[in-house]
This record gives sequence, structure tokens and C-alpha cells, in this order.
Amino acid sequence: MAGRRSGSALVALVVLLVALAGCGGRPAADSATAEVQRLLDRRAAAVVGRDARAYERTGAGTDFADLRAVPVAAWSYRVTAVRRTGDSATADAELRYRVAGYDQAPVTTGRTLRLSRDADGRWSVVTDRPAKKSAQQLWDQGTVHLVRGRSSLVLGVGRSGQSLRDFADLADRAVPAVSDAWGTDWDRRVVLVVPKSLEGMAGLLGSPASSYRGIAAVTTGETGSRTRAPADRIIVNPDAFALLGDLGEQVVVTHETTHVATRARTTAATPLWLSEGYADWVGYRAAGRTPVEAAPELSRAVADDRVPTALPADEDFGFTGDASRLARSYESGWTACRMISDHWGEDRLGAFYRAVGEHRERAGAVEEAMRKVLGTTPEAFTEQWREYLRQQLG
Repeated sequence: MAGRRSGSALVALVVLLVALAGCGGRPAADSATAEVQRLLDRRAAAVVGRDARAYERTGAGTDFADLRAVPVAAWSYRVTAVRRTGDSATADAELRYRVAGYDQAPVTTGRTLRLSRDADGRWSVVTDRPAKKSAQQLWDQGTVHLVRGRSSLVLGVGRSGQSLRDFADLADRAVPAVSDAWGTDWDRRVVLVVPKSLEGMAGLLGSPASSYRGIAAVTTGETGSRTRAPADRIIVNPDAFALLGDLGEQVVVTHETTHVATRARTTAATPLWLSEGYADWVGYRAAGRTPVEAAPELSRAVADDRVPTALPADEDFGFTGDASRLARSYESGWTACRMISDHWGEDRLGAFYRAVGEHRERAGAVEEAMRKVLGTTPEAFTEQWREYLRQQLG
């Protein structure tokens, strides 16, 4: 009997605790998280459906007109945290979106949203901004305008339609030029992003503007990925780009497009002298520039009997370093790739690039590729390159 009474008391206690829990309901933070998630689900559906009124009913934060031109195929938020104070809250969320026709997988970025709750208990967005350690998206900088080329998509803020059309024309010429040199085993489409200024470019990259001063464009993307991945973005520095002539503009866009084409074959094993040198080689391939014209800083060094003793290291390509040193590094990579093309042929240059990238680690990658594809050693290659500089630039 005692045992049965003890058991009955235990069951009663459990039932009481469950009942109390049921009366208390979910914690307020959990309830707010679920409500905010539903709000952002509606907001995402409005973006995909291009429904301005439905979007505005979720609140403010980003003017729908700013992102209306972006051709999204998918858009979603995942709320990761909500900090609530009365009728106000701050939510951290992961935004995932795909640009239709270009992104095979979603771009992922962090967002921080401030929200308010009205008298009827409905939450709405007050602000929607990049999270603390996340880069801006183009629509954070103003109204996005779009121009489509044959092989390109150009998105810009604060740029005229003709300016964006000019970028599309550059990209449309670059794509077949890159395919002619590299081959057609890539998507053969590029996305160019043109902000209003250098500061806008830096915001899109999440870095200080000083890091990119004088750099006309950079390409973002995931190296070494042959699976589904977001499309690369060629992000333009309009301040530096405006200083280029027609030939320089085409070389830059072709260079960056080469990075898009070679991305899947570029891995941690690929030294920057090869990836940047190859992109410059493709960029200058049909430009008609002589080596002295294309490599002025290196030409001056050779003329002063300062022939480099080695190919540049990765750290020599840092944007924040000495400008002349940076130029010599790019020119050194270009002349090394040009020498391979001249001595071994263009096909062998492409095969060498791919062979290096097949390795997942730097150690031994260049050495093995030189031995198998070029039939040489790094030491012999370097000496041959130094002599090539004397011949071409001296």
C-alpha cells in the first residue's frame, strides 16, 4: 500500500508540473522568435513575388524600390536570435537569396533587423541592415538598376543606364575572349556589380576603402568548387575604373572574367603569381601590347639591373602594400605565363594551370605540375624566366 501511495503521489506531481507548464505557455522569447520568423517569411514571399504592397505590410527597413530590379529566384530568412524589450526587438537573421539565371546556390549573408509591435500585437520591421561582420548588399546603398547583356548581368547604384550598358558590352566581349583561351567548361556568364564609389565597393566587400584604392575591380567567389555554388561577382571600383582608357577597361574586365572561368580549377594549391598572371595573360592576349608597354614597372627594374630573383610570393599581391611592388608582382606573374605560352604553347599553359589546381595543398603542387606538364623544375623555370625578362624587357 505504501508503495502504491508513493507512486500515486509521484504521478500527481508530474501531472501538476505538466499542467503548470501548460498554463505558463512558451517563454516570451520563443514566442517572439516564432512571430518574427513568420513576419520575415511573409516579407521573403513578397520579394520573390515582387509584391510591393505585401512587402510594405511587413514594415520598412529597405525600400522595396531599391531591390525591385534584382532578379531573385529565391529569398528566405532564418531567424537566429531575438532580443526583446517590451514592444521593441532586435533580430539576427541569415538571409539566403539566389539571382535568377546565375546563382546555382544561394548567397548567404547576415542581417540585423529592428522591429516594433503595435497595439494589436503585430510585429513589423523598422530597419533591415547588414549584421556587424557582414558586408553590405547593393540595395543597402540605394536603388538598384539592371542591364542585361548577351552573357552578362550588370547591377548598379547611382550609375546611368548608358554606363551600365557599357559595362555589359565589356563583359560580352570578355566572355568569348576568355572561352577562346581557357575553353568552354564554365558557365560563360558573368555578374558585374557597379556601386557609386570606392566607398560603395568597400562596403560590398566588408573592408576599408583604403584596401582597394587604385584597384579597378575584384572578383569574389568560392575557389575550388565544382559543385553548386553562387555565381562569382565582379565588383567594380568606379573611381579607379574611370581613369582607364578603352583598352585598359577591356583588359580589366577580361582579367576578372578569367577569374570567374578558372574559379573551379583554382585551389589552395594555386599560387597567386599563376592565378593573377594567367588572368592578365588572357586579358592582354589580344590587346596588341608589347611586353614593355604591358609591364612598365618590371621593365624599369630590368633596365636598372634589378631582375627579380624569384617569382612573387602570395603576400606580394597585398592591396595595401607599395603600389610599384604590387605592379611588379602582377607583371611578374603575367610574364611567367606569357613565357609558358611562348615556349610550351597556349594549350600547355592551360594544362599547367589545371594540373596545379588538382592538388588541394600548396606543397609540391607547382613542382609536380612543372615536371609532368612542362618537363622542367622550379629552379630551371625561374632561371629561364629571368632570362626571358632580360630578352623581352631589357
